[in-house]
Amino acid sequence: MDIPKRRGLSSFQIIVLGFAGVILLGALLLSLPVSSAAGTFTPFIDALFTATTSVCVTGLVVYDTATYWSGFGHTVILLLIQIGGMGVITVAAAFAMFSGRRIGLFQRSTMQEAVAAPKMSGIVRLTGFIIRTTLIIELLGAAVMSPVFCRDFGLWRGLWMALFHSVSAFCNAGIDLMGVREPFSSLTSYAADPVINVAIMLLIVVGGIGFLTWDDIRTNRLHVRRYRMQSKVILATTALLILLPAAYFFFLEFSDLPAGERVLASFFQSVTPRTAGFNTVDLAAMSEPGQALTIVLMLIGGSPGSTAGGIKVSRIHILASAAKQELGKLLNPRRTVSVRLDGHSIDTTTIRCTLVFFTLYIGITFLSTLAVSLDGYDLETNFTAVTSCISNVGPGLSLVGPMGNYGMFSNFSKVLLSFDMLVGRLEIYPMLILFLPSTWRKN
Repeated sequence: MDIPKRRGLSSFQIIVLGFAGVILLGALLLSLPVSSAAGTFTPFIDALFTATTSVCVTGLVVYDTATYWSGFGHTVILLLIQIGGMGVITVAAAFAMFSGRRIGLFQRSTMQEAVAAPKMSGIVRLTGFIIRTTLIIELLGAAVMSPVFCRDFGLWRGLWMALFHSVSAFCNAGIDLMGVREPFSSLTSYAADPVINVAIMLLIVVGGIGFLTWDDIRTNRLHVRRYRMQSKVILATTALLILLPAAYFFFLEFSDLPAGERVLASFFQSVTPRTAGFNTVDLAAMSEPGQALTIVLMLIGGSPGSTAGGIKVSRIHILASAAKQELGKLLNPRRTVSVRLDGHSIDTTTIRCTLVFFTLYIGITFLSTLAVSLDGYDLETNFTAVTSCISNVGPGLSLVGPMGNYGMFSNFSKVLLSFDMLVGRLEIYPMLILFLPSTWRKN
């Protein structure tokens, strides 16, 4: 990876421009007749939306993926998902390492920012670990699911389906090829299949906890006390965000399902909204509280430095801890307010940055919802659409309408939603840095 250091071009800017470049290249390829099953040109805006949702691992589509795109189109989409999930810089670093090219200090700094590593030391080793682990886990996921898909679709097509859905799940994309059975149906035909359900859930969770957490688990094994504070927070919060919603869905939402399918549906629905967007049940049939909980999980998202989007569980944990401390201060004015996580004190700068990020995130969501409302659809449809895009998660319109079909929006809304997906994938601060004057970027 030989990235020249240009005057005024920061690591964040390289990452943003790298993602944008891959999206534009993907859009050009998907717009060609060879990419569509009908052999016709695809409108560039629709191709751009599809490329963006693939690279930003969001899972929202304007056409049914299985029936509209050709085999070449499916391959392009899968490659875009893989690049987006691992990160453009990480993929570029992989080519550099495999070719034996020297990785300089500036390139290492960019790689550090790309995976949200706390320090530059050991970043090449960490990147190599990320690449190897990603490929191994995706192949294992495909191997587990291949007997089911080969049984249903034949040998070669079944292997391709297993690989596609394994990559899509691990990268938290939520894009599927199940439209061959029913357009925009996601994994509803496998609601009672434990192999597909468990494999997809495990792939989503492993991809969503973050690369640094993997490294902690690999290095320290079961010695949890040695983990980084961030890893402990991520694992504890992730477990909580899986178990509590699963209990709600089991007792209050899916009571009409058989016991085994009910358990699978409850856990699947607690896992997928925060990161991926697959679904095994009709989300539109859920009660309003159930849909509201799903939207909250979509906003929370996954972990920093992972394939997932959203506000991130670490920020939610910091906000919750800060709110708890401030509430205690109100009840007991003599109490000293100090936000602590795992025995470590969180500095005020981190808390302020988290509050600013949360405010900007909600503000962009609100403003985008207003802009999309110009298309004339109801508020719930517009809000879930924007939330899905900025949180890089797939349920969206499936809560209130066609499962994932965003083709109904105007070209203006598609471009705006594509921008929201990019903001959600790369986060707000890097996007702001791209447009700030150089004197402000330094600060």
